[in-house]
Amino acid sequence: MRMLIADRARYLALLFGIAFTAFLVSFAASFFCGFMTRSFALIAENPAADVWVMDPAVVTPEQTVNMPGATLNRVRSVDGVSYATPLVLGSSAVRFGNGRIQVFQIIGVDDATLAGAPPLEDGLSQTVLHRPDAAVAAAGGTEGKLGTPARPSDLWPTDGPHLDVPTRQINAGDEVVVNGHRVKIEGVASALPRFPPRPLLYMTFANASRVLPPERRILTFVLAKAKPGIDAHELAAHIEASTGLRARTAQDFRSDTVWWFLLNSEDVGDVASMLVLAMAVGFGVAGVMLYMFTHASLNQYAVLKAMGATSKMLISIVCVQAGFCALVGTGLGLGMCAIAGHLAASQGLPFRMMWFTPLVGAAAVLVVSLAAALISFRPVIRLQPATVFSMN
Repeated sequence: MRMLIADRARYLALLFGIAFTAFLVSFAASFFCGFMTRSFALIAENPAADVWVMDPAVVTPEQTVNMPGATLNRVRSVDGVSYATPLVLGSSAVRFGNGRIQVFQIIGVDDATLAGAPPLEDGLSQTVLHRPDAAVAAAGGTEGKLGTPARPSDLWPTDGPHLDVPTRQINAGDEVVVNGHRVKIEGVASALPRFPPRPLLYMTFANASRVLPPERRILTFVLAKAKPGIDAHELAAHIEASTGLRARTAQDFRSDTVWWFLLNSEDVGDVASMLVLAMAVGFGVAGVMLYMFTHASLNQYAVLKAMGATSKMLISIVCVQAGFCALVGTGLGLGMCAIAGHLAASQGLPFRMMWFTPLVGAAAVLVVSLAAALISFRPVIRLQPATVFSMN
């Protein structure tokens, strides 16, 4: 250990390489977990739903097929269902007051209970959705998508769109047009960010059915609540057997969504590339620095071997040095990741350090450290005691 710490320059460079590996791998894994958490935000916004019922072809909220309206009553009639509410998803171009067009995801919640509507900002009640032509907007993880003209003179101009005008965030009292229908914004919702990011427009099921393009089938999901004492998995199986539809518990539907993104999202490849780059940089820095340190200390290893130290003992010295640097570097890297993650989360970025992400970073450091140690074994093993005299 004295031999290692005495060479301050190489010691610090070795720590930097390992810490950078732990930081980048942990940060990339945490960033990926944040994305995956946002992928099932719609499910997380409906904690009261024990079972999600959908078309048999649907495996994720990202790709849906609507069902007949009679499906709601079919699910309600299944034994074990306490109550069931509808949920409709759709996309539509929304025109702002200055003529700007922005695609929104339309989410229609149950008219009676408003189940699925997120809390509103400024202490507003969700019951504002019961007003005529009412909707609430949410950023959905986007930036600058809810901008409406700041000057009254730019609202609904007759001389064409005013696209390059000062804007402000949309507020209660503003109006937008959805498929030719006037919609009044009654507030801004504190909805969970989405992945991929998209602006959201919440309204009642009746209003969503009115403003979305006419379809013969408009019901996307049925959210079922189990009666007391009924297991959610048991209820899901019973609904599938009775209706022929796909029924998944909320937790299973989350898992299905994550697996779908893992298999289909291009962002998975980007994260994998980042992990490979982090490993390559860490291996390059740590491996080269440990090898250079070992090579510079060959005279001391030669003295030890001349005094009777075996090759196994010398290898153990290299392993201790690599292990100590790995331990300290991992701690530094994870600490930097936690600080950077706190800053990223405060800016609204999808960072979530789960319990296994530090383990992923530690495993990457272990691989890099072992590879660096293996490279340094060769000059130590081939060293002959007489080398000490030739070096002098």
